[in-house]
Amino acid sequence: MAKVSFNATLRLYAGLFFISLSSFLCNNAMAFVVLQESQTPIVAQSFIEFKGRVLDSTTKKPLAFANVGISDTNISSITNKEGEFSLKVSPDLLNQMIIVSFLGYETLQIPLKDLNNKTNLILLKVAVTELSTIKINVPKDAESLVKTVLNNNRDNYLNERAKMTAFYRETIKKGRKNASLTEAVVSVFKEPYKTGKRDAIELIKSRKNTNYSRLDTLALKLQGGPFSTLYSDIIKYPQYIFTEETFPYYKFSFDPSTQINGRQVFVVKFKQLANVVTPLYDGKLYIDSETYALVSAIYELNVENKAEVTQMFLRKKPRKVNIEALEAVYRVDYKTQNDKWYYSYSNIQLGFKVKWRKKLFGNTYRLNIEMAVTDWSKNSTDRVDPQMKLKPSMILSDEASGFSDPAFWGQYNIIEPDKSIESAIKKIAKQLSKIKN
Repeated sequence: MAKVSFNATLRLYAGLFFISLSSFLCNNAMAFVVLQESQTPIVAQSFIEFKGRVLDSTTKKPLAFANVGISDTNISSITNKEGEFSLKVSPDLLNQMIIVSFLGYETLQIPLKDLNNKTNLILLKVAVTELSTIKINVPKDAESLVKTVLNNNRDNYLNERAKMTAFYRETIKKGRKNASLTEAVVSVFKEPYKTGKRDAIELIKSRKNTNYSRLDTLALKLQGGPFSTLYSDIIKYPQYIFTEETFPYYKFSFDPSTQINGRQVFVVKFKQLANVVTPLYDGKLYIDSETYALVSAIYELNVENKAEVTQMFLRKKPRKVNIEALEAVYRVDYKTQNDKWYYSYSNIQLGFKVKWRKKLFGNTYRLNIEMAVTDWSKNSTDRVDPQMKLKPSMILSDEASGFSDPAFWGQYNIIEPDKSIESAIKKIAKQLSKIKN
């Protein structure tokens, strides 16, 4: 069995803190009473909000993670698990089109003026792939194609400094019930892909609610916050998954091609070799056939070696608690604008089993973190405000406030909350209100 000696795994993405709740409350005694907002002033601005659902036209099943954007702009969002979306646009954009796309489906364009601002049902048709009618050179070697993709970042991706507005969400579930929700709007200062300079993040607005009764005697904290999702940008940070050292420990192969936005997409499947002990990844890469740019990647960490995988994420825990990693699933999506691709969305799902010693049964906790770029501009000369700059080691929930303002986000585009999360927010808000009174 081969043991790979390297540090280029996603262990740098996030560190989990499992803290005894009694200790946590002692250190955060005012957590239920004093709710400080971390935000910058917002200039009043009129906007129109469009809501809707994106479904498969045949099965009527919701399409999660579908891209919804406005033509000739960088304004966009992502559908939630129910296929729901919300987009806020200024009145001067009402002559534009709303563009809805999903991997493997035909892209749909609808005039904004044809939509109502309440509920819109959008049906997407599965794209029919006909390789025989498309003149493309199909690569013979899947591994070589992946290496080409990683080496083409100078040509295919934004190589000018960009300032992106992004929405970030971090949720914790105990079993099937929501226990904690943290949301934020951030500015991402995206450095050119051709440079090794790391991106920076500035906090604009944030809020949090935690139902500590559902967390029982544990409080979970996620170190890294928005950086955890940002580092899943494989093109900018390939060292966290693929390196020259790790390539020999994967098997690469082709799956049937598909389409996105009317473009042919190669599908490369990769899998950790059976004789490798060190936890690596299994997944699929979706690669544009014309530019060899990465369109999307969906993959997961091999968690068979549970002890080592757990240590990748665990930073701190009570002495009497045993933690076991169950899953680590990743997704990253890219969009194209003016023939250049850019980071658009990423999602990370982490699962852990937590058991106190001398207790018969344990609990399962699942963390879901996601970040979506909702607008951006290039050639940005703006500098990060030192007082609002986030550190990769920060814990976002410590910076966040409560759900007390129904118009909290203003004109910012966000991802619509899942219905179950919406319900949890209302319940937690009631609990906070009772505690305050």
